Amino acid sequence: MLTVRGLVVRYRDATALDGVSLRADRGEKVALIGPNGAGKTTLVNTLSGILRPAAGEVRIEGRLAHVPEGRQVFGTLSVEDNLLLGGWRSHRRDVAPIYALFPALGPLRRRRAGTLSGGEQQMVAIGRALMADPELLAIDELSLGLAPLVVQELADHLARLSAERGMTLLLIEQNARLALDLCDRAYVLETGRITIEGPCRELRHDPAVRHAYLGGAVRA
Repeated sequence: MLTVRGLVVRYRDATALDGVSLRADRGEKVALIGPNGAGKTTLVNTLSGILRPAAGEVRIEGRLAHVPEGRQVFGTLSVEDNLLLGGWRSHRRDVAPIYALFPALGPLRRRRAGTLSGGEQQMVAIGRALMADPELLAIDELSLGLAPLVVQELADHLARLSAERGMTLLLIEQNARLALDLCDRAYVLETGRITIEGPCRELRHDPAVRHAYLGGAVRA
């Protein structure tokens, strides 16, 4: 579904990504973890065509939808109008499946998105992306600024969605514990390079990952 080979992205003289390679297979949940400033957002913005690479190859089979960092809902528009904007290119107008996935949004459909809580806005942002009927969903910082219970609820929604639809999920996340619990495989990105990769069940026990991202603790 997604193949990245030797990707190089630069901001003028600064190299943000230096030879990054990764893959995500159909129906797979893949995490990209790493510290702030490692290049995670640069990578997903390149996949989405917001940034142009200096070198390397990006191959995406099917439709990609991107949930950006900070949600970036249209605050003055209603929840439903935000969702309908997500279906613009696919000409999709039926928002009922989104309300079925996120029942809390139904009663808020006429509310301005900017008045919602952070968790509700994240539901809108994910729902807006799903209106494009993507085969690949990339989410940048699912947990940013949200309470743990809200994050877990969103993670459960995504796991069920991936299982039911066979949709590929790319989760870009600073919360390594969340990412490793939710996903099948993971890549660690540090200073623009992939430093560790492998199945999440193995990375949870990797000493370097434990020390840097899990506080030395491992969930069995």
